[in-house]
Amino acid sequence: MATHPIELSTRVIDSGVVDERLNRVDGNIWELADNVAIVESFSHSVAINTGDGLVCFDASGAGSGAKVMEAIRTWSTAPVSHLVYTHGHLDHVGGSGAFLADATSRGLPRPTVVSHEAVLPRFERYTDMSDFNNLINRRQFGGIRADAGLSIGAGEIAPPAGATGAAQGTFLPADALVPDQTFRDSLSLVVGDETIEMYHDRGETDDHLWAWFPKKKWIVTGDFIIWNFPNAGNPQKVQRYAAEWARALRRMVAMEPELLLPAHGLPIAGKERIAMVLGEIASALESLVTQVIQMMNDGATLDAIIHTVQVPEAVLAKPYLRPLYDEPEFVVRGIWRMYGGWWDGAASRLKPAPDAVLGTEIAALAGGADVLIARAKGVAEDGDMRLACHLADFAGWAAPDDPTIHARRAEIYEIRRKQEMSLMSKGIYRAAARESEVVVKRHGG
Repeated sequence: MATHPIELSTRVIDSGVVDERLNRVDGNIWELADNVAIVESFSHSVAINTGDGLVCFDASGAGSGAKVMEAIRTWSTAPVSHLVYTHGHLDHVGGSGAFLADATSRGLPRPTVVSHEAVLPRFERYTDMSDFNNLINRRQFGGIRADAGLSIGAGEIAPPAGATGAAQGTFLPADALVPDQTFRDSLSLVVGDETIEMYHDRGETDDHLWAWFPKKKWIVTGDFIIWNFPNAGNPQKVQRYAAEWARALRRMVAMEPELLLPAHGLPIAGKERIAMVLGEIASALESLVTQVIQMMNDGATLDAIIHTVQVPEAVLAKPYLRPLYDEPEFVVRGIWRMYGGWWDGAASRLKPAPDAVLGTEIAALAGGADVLIARAKGVAEDGDMRLACHLADFAGWAAPDDPTIHARRAEIYEIRRKQEMSLMSKGIYRAAARESEVVVKRHGG
């Protein structure tokens, strides 16, 4: 039997020791207090029994929404009066069709879907960019492999089976429910016995909300808390907002919540414990923002900044700040992009030569692509994987159809993937290895 999530979070936070998986996605439902339950999935769904129907926060993803709804029905048969999207990411809205299907099968009214107003343009963007979003999701989650060691107590965010991106089909499911009620800054709902205050803050997304139950001192945080280092620098997604994320966490602390209900990871009980977790996550983000802005003001390039700005290892060792999904170096890049634009400060990269041209020239200077890839292998064996990958890319660009070169390039990127902690890095490096494996197979290797 799995450990109750409140028991687990209390033990892990108080001890600092992670001895069980923290981001559980098995579809189990847990009652946390009277009239509140959470279904652990990708993402979670939080259900509140108001006495006049259920208010549910997030619907999980397309592949898990039905299982989430089934779990809720083992806890309560009350109609779902409201479905609230904490934000518009697919793992929060993709399963909403299952909520409508449940209502229809029971002859109940359609749930009223509530969100921030920016969810609607997000849905439009998902429609416009459907193929691209499928591509980047396959790449982002494609680094999860049986040999990666992620499933043994790591506490990472991992999607359920089949959720790593379909080869075809629309990114936003056709049955995803469009919001009925939206707001810009704040919204107060009275449903049954509960008053629910909703507030907008930008953090992981521009359409994020969090909810406060003033009578109960419960707070629903969505992805402001994910039990990993904040996803404020995803290298393949749109802008994140590190400074505003930290300010949102400070606003939450000021409410003095006694029960925190996240969309990933574990719920947290206890005012002091919650304040500590929220405050430490806010401090980590604030430190990065302060360091980056100071270096920008001093005229530093992005190259100098990403190799200088650090988060102390003791901070990254905390159970709710481990860089197993996003990582501080990527957040640093996001902060630069927020305040400094896309150019990194190196004049040659303002209008660069094509990669193939650059790789061919460097290979010619080195004495051939085979010399470059041999050097890449040697550098990798010496432990400098950053430089090894540069050299492997130059060789691959110079010899795009050489199966021997690409077999070695794939090996280097597989080594790199296995050494990385964050899911995002693993996914991108696995995709790079796969690119070269395709070349090898095409030429009969």
